[in-house]
Parts: sequence; C-alpha cells; structure tokens
Amino acid sequence: MPAQEVKDYGLESLTNLIVRRHYGAGKTIALNAHGDVVPPGEGWTHGPYSGEVVDGKLYGRASAVSKSDFSTFTFATRAIESLKSQLKGNVELHFTYDEEFGGELGPGFLLRHKLTKPDLLIAAGFSYQVVTAHNGCLQMEVTVHGKMAHAAIPDTGVDALQGAVAVLNALYHQNTLYKQVTSKVAGITHPYLNVGRIDGGTNTNVVPGKVVLRLDRRMIPEENPVEVEATIRKVIADAAAACPGITVEIKRLLLAKSLSPLAGNQPLVDAIQRHGRVVFGEEIPTSGTPLYTDVRLYCAEGIPAVIYGAGPRTVFESNAKRADEHLVLEDLRRATKVVARTLFDLLT
Repeated sequence: MPAQEVKDYGLESLTNLIVRRHYGAGKTIALNAHGDVVPPGEGWTHGPYSGEVVDGKLYGRASAVSKSDFSTFTFATRAIESLKSQLKGNVELHFTYDEEFGGELGPGFLLRHKLTKPDLLIAAGFSYQVVTAHNGCLQMEVTVHGKMAHAAIPDTGVDALQGAVAVLNALYHQNTLYKQVTSKVAGITHPYLNVGRIDGGTNTNVVPGKVVLRLDRRMIPEENPVEVEATIRKVIADAAAACPGITVEIKRLLLAKSLSPLAGNQPLVDAIQRHGRVVFGEEIPTSGTPLYTDVRLYCAEGIPAVIYGAGPRTVFESNAKRADEHLVLEDLRRATKVVARTLFDLLT
C-alpha cells in the first residue's frame, strides 16, 4: 500500500492481496478474510502465536477471527478446481490487513480504487450461522485537560483524573439507558458502550494534568450514527462542564456503519444453508452479530454479501480477543466443505 497513506493511517506498513482465479464468463465471487490482529494480552496457557493443536483445537491469536478462513477460502477454491469441471465465472480471494483499524486501507482502498468489483462476497465468519447483519461501531478519543500540580499542594492544580471520573460515570450511565433499546435483528441485542483504554498522569506525587480515554460505542442497525455521535459528545461535554477547570477534546477515531441485508444476497444464503444442513447435520440459520466487519464496505458499493466461515456458535466460545483463542479443527474442515460446495453451485 502507498507508504504515506499507511503512515497517515497510523500504521507502519500494509500489504493487501487479491488472488484472481478465472474460469470463464460469469459472475465473480469474492472471499474475504483479514490477517491483522489485536495484541495477545495476558493469561495464555498456549503460545499466542504457536498454532499449537491440542485435543482437536488450534490455539493462537486470530485462530478463530479470522486467519483460519485464509485456509477455508483457499482450500475451498482448490477443491472446486480439483474437480476439473466447467465453471462459469471467477473467484477472488481478498486477504486484507486492517480490519481492526476499520478496513479503509483494506477492502475500502481496493474498492475505492476499483481494483475489484465482485458480484457476490463471502467474508470470514463462523460455521453455525449465516450472518447477514451486524452492529456499527463508533470509536472516540477523549482527552480530559486539567492542570498539573505538586501533590503536596493539590489546590494549585486541577485534577484531570477527577474530571475523567465524572466523564466515565456519565458514559457508563448510558449503558443503563441502552438496555432499554432492543434491536429487531436476531443475534443483536442492544447498544453498548465500552471504555477500553485509559492513559494519564506523570507520577504518583503529581496531580494529573491530562487523562486520555478511548471508547467504543456499538450501534444496532436501527440507530442513526450521526445522532449517536452527537449524543455521546453532549454527554461528555456536560459531564466536563460540571467540573470547574476541566476541559475536553473529543476526536473521532472510527465510524463503521452497521450492516443490513442487501438485496441480492439470497443465492449465497440459500446455498450455504443447503450445504451446511448436509455437512453439519443441522439447520444453519441467518442471524446478526454484535461485531462490526469489513463486509459493510462491500455492501456500501452495492455488492451483496454474507458472513460465513470456520468457527464456533458464538464469539465467546472461541475466546476471540481473550487468552487461549482457539478453533475446533473439525469446524474448519466442515466449513471448508460448505464454502466449496457453495462456490461450485454458484459457478455451474
């Protein structure tokens, strides 16, 4: 990717990969998975980058979300090619590396620069449901300013941490209100706000002059992102205004819109459900997910898409973004068969 754009984005380097397999005239089906991950965190009993296999489970950061679908999609493509059948259409593998940052230099860049325009898309997901909708996400950085002072004479300063506590209390109160709002999309419950990072202060004996908070606000498909952001900004500003000497700066880091089913995705849904029923021996329902994904970027360009791949029934079961993230290898094998059969159906 262009070095300056990557630097401006806050990253050191970035490479995206498109693999194109041409079989004949017909529709192009893209398969997208992302290879970037969050830091491993603490508490692992298996090496976070070991790929260790124990009792049929593959352990490692991003084993479930979503590096294993590099395998799902690659081997599904190899499977349909091994049949030596006459296929009508094309397959593209989109392996991108900035989903955790919002996808704008991954699928967003590829689509904006018209490097690809598939007719249909399957993106990395889990094995036991076809996801057709997901939450949106607003991420913001809030800098709370006070005035540094020696802890021996605190009255000569303004404690930014106390101001930050007032802001935090106001933000967390919103979660009690969000629980009163319910989405109509199966698999999605209500909005939620999380403060995932706090930095501030200079030393134990110094009244902190600055505290920085980073928050994540999940938006259900029924919400208006503009209204959500305006409300959050007002909540923060009002809380700060109640603290003499405290000021705040608010910066938007990410605004990922929610995903609603796009007309035209039914052939994907039908094929995955039909073959999933055979391979897994149970119904594969459609649902929404509280995650946000790069799929929204494809749908914004009018490309019908679904989320399906290797993984358990829920995000919680996989330990995604927690210690000992893992994937059941049998789910990987079976999901690969479902994707391969789906591709074969749509290309013949």
